[in-house]
Amino acid sequence: MPKYMPKVVSTTEPGKNKDSAVSLNYPMLMRGNYTTWALKMKVYMQTHGVWDVVVPKDSKAPIDDKMDKIAMATIYQSIPEDIFLSLAEKETAKEVWEAIKVMCQGVEHVKNAKIQTLKAEFESLSMKDSDSLDDFCLKITGMVTNIRALGEAVAEAYVVIKILRAIPPKFLQIVSTIEQFRDLDTMTIEEAVSSMKAHEERL
Repeated sequence: MPKYMPKVVSTTEPGKNKDSAVSLNYPMLMRGNYTTWALKMKVYMQTHGVWDVVVPKDSKAPIDDKMDKIAMATIYQSIPEDIFLSLAEKETAKEVWEAIKVMCQGVEHVKNAKIQTLKAEFESLSMKDSDSLDDFCLKITGMVTNIRALGEAVAEAYVVIKILRAIPPKFLQIVSTIEQFRDLDTMTIEEAVSSMKAHEERL
């Protein structure tokens, strides 16, 4: 799939006048960026108030035709022409969204294989003494985001424990303190990283 530059589109939210228009820099779907693209597009469509027609809360509820067309237009702004042409016969935003998801994530068995590969990489990750704590945690959270985007649940506590187990011995003191005095079941990734960064600065 070729790379495309993102489009800057001036748009007005449903029910708002032109004076309240905002410029949205729609992300362009490219090879390998589906997870990030889908997360951003969800936010854009929530901003427009049309996300519920893409992923309905009630599958039996009637679809608002105007909202559906806005959602489709929003998606079409952010995909290359070759994908757009393959979606020409889709009649609703939900069908378009699901078709793109299948194209990018593959069929179910391929998706499961991707999940297993990502989980194996996640388990094998460890931080080297030369790595910065910020970079390592970004790598961890990025991998978790990709796994979750494929439909696999990853508990926050599981990620926190992974981080505590994967860092170098210089953090042993703060890790021991966290494990003794904090509830790992309710601790967030941000709290764990913040505690370790404070310890790193003291070192």
